[in-house]
Amino acid sequence: MDIHYVELFDYYGDLFTDKQKEYFKDYYENNLTLQEIADNNSVTRNAVHKNIKDIVQKLDYYEEKLNLYKNKKKIEKLIENIDKDIKDKIEELI
Repeated sequence: MDIHYVELFDYYGDLFTDKQKEYFKDYYENNLTLQEIADNNSVTRNAVHKNIKDIVQKLDYYEEKLNLYKNKKKIEKLIENIDKDIKDKIEELI
């Protein structure tokens, strides 16, 4: 599940504030605990937990509405089954 949200964050991360990005990256990419993130930012553990929970919910919402990640996976699957020359050209575009 964590990898899923990291991949969604690659698509939708720019829609979040700098602080939200920092919390997300510290938690999912740097493997810091909620308490470590809270200590580093002089906030409560609960504040960090709430922010991360909100980010995850928004990532799910954005993907549900926009389907960027889902569509990329569909395209990748189609690419696997086509001619190499065409495949190379399509991969350049995405």
